[in-house]
Amino acid sequence: MRIGLLTDGGSRLWCERLVRGLPQHEFTLYTQPPADEYRRAHGRRYRRRDRRRFTPAFGELVAGICAADGAAFADGLYGLAELAREQGGLPAALRSEDALRILEAGCRAPGAGRTVQAARVPDLLAVLDGLERALRPLSLDWYEDLGAADIVHASAGGVAALPGLLAKRFFGVPLLVTEYGVQLRAHYLRQAGADRPDGPHRPDRPAVRALLASFQLRLATELYGRADLLTPGNAHARRWQERCGAVRAQLRTVYPGMEADRFATVGEAADQGDPYTLVWVGRIEPAKDLIGLLHAFAEVRRAEPGARLRICATGTGSPAYLADCRALAAQLFPDEAADTVSAGENPVAFEEIGGPDTPSPADAYGAGRVVVSSSVVEGFPITLAEAMLCGRATVSTDVGAVFEVIGGTGLVVPPRNPRALAEACVSLLRDPERAARLGAAARARALELFTVEQNVAAFREMYLDLIASGASAGVAGDVPFGVPAEARVPGHWTTPTWAAEATV
Repeated sequence: MRIGLLTDGGSRLWCERLVRGLPQHEFTLYTQPPADEYRRAHGRRYRRRDRRRFTPAFGELVAGICAADGAAFADGLYGLAELAREQGGLPAALRSEDALRILEAGCRAPGAGRTVQAARVPDLLAVLDGLERALRPLSLDWYEDLGAADIVHASAGGVAALPGLLAKRFFGVPLLVTEYGVQLRAHYLRQAGADRPDGPHRPDRPAVRALLASFQLRLATELYGRADLLTPGNAHARRWQERCGAVRAQLRTVYPGMEADRFATVGEAADQGDPYTLVWVGRIEPAKDLIGLLHAFAEVRRAEPGARLRICATGTGSPAYLADCRALAAQLFPDEAADTVSAGENPVAFEEIGGPDTPSPADAYGAGRVVVSSSVVEGFPITLAEAMLCGRATVSTDVGAVFEVIGGTGLVVPPRNPRALAEACVSLLRDPERAARLGAAARARALELFTVEQNVAAFREMYLDLIASGASAGVAGDVPFGVPAEARVPGHWTTPTWAAEATV
């Protein structure tokens, strides 16, 4: 079958694994162009006749945003999509004075919230900029190609899934949406500054936050209501989708898949790593709460003077936050001499995965017997799943989908509680047999739930279910046996004589 695969750029590796795992299907990968190319291609202004069509459509969209009217939002969204489909783009119209006046009128209309009514011209301009960026998929010239697909599969929700939503609306193509991180939740976190690489920032003004959040909520509600199948990556994401109106019958949880072979050598090795070393792996940023981890490790060192902590960074994080962590480590653990620590050696080591000491994530996990996660914000904890594949016991904070992933194979403590984190770490350092048992159970669980093979098998089944069920009217006629053969037999069926006599 032909599958149009939509990606926001961040899930390209997952898309490649899916394509390789299902060679019997024909995949076409679609991704949005860069912003500068987009503006060059879609920057012309509308004529007067086009503006007359733009005004009511954008007015409906604004009414849906300001007054939380889902029906008006949908009418405005699809009206703008039809206009962009015929005229080639929306950016100039969305940045025009007409759009500014329409948005201002919507904010002042009855039914708008008090925060929205307080919006001023700078707020409105910021909102228009945000809407122009979010609605760019409406102006793409390739989403009509999705009409020839048998299924459209969006690898993320929110704006990234808009072309699939339009293909569903205009061409009746079944839509499958996969969300490993709920885009609405990600938007709230960005507004709060929780996932900013450089730490907390000055948030947008209240009216801007309220309007853009309302847009994202209305978009999520429309997407969840129209999609034929939703595949959240964990129960945490599933609850977010249900709260936004997703129908439970259309939800199927599919965990992310990882290449277990990359961690097989460490996971199956008899050497379980240094029994006195704790390992942390991830992006160094405020959401990971390394400051709390360092304070917890200070208590660990008081209980177990020979303990060590290896902090292994993946990808680009926050240089400023890393500098703060290094300074705190130097303050908490000044160069010291002890029976188990050589003179002048700090028990906390900062490393970068890919360097000479730690070439791969498997090497990082294999360095110690216990892996620690101290996050205060988390979606699906990839690093914990990788540690489980390596057969390592874990100590982690109860955020996001952590408890669901661990499933009783590790210790879970409240977030922002260094003392609880320290006590859990000490308990495993002092009981290596228990750590080994937990690590073995964790590896068995990860091999059952979090491999590429189980991920691909789940989508193979769902593709067939969507086609076999005739998710849209336009598909059933092309599916073998999609319509019972009896329905094609010409003539008029009459009641048999024996049946008529039986009813007398």
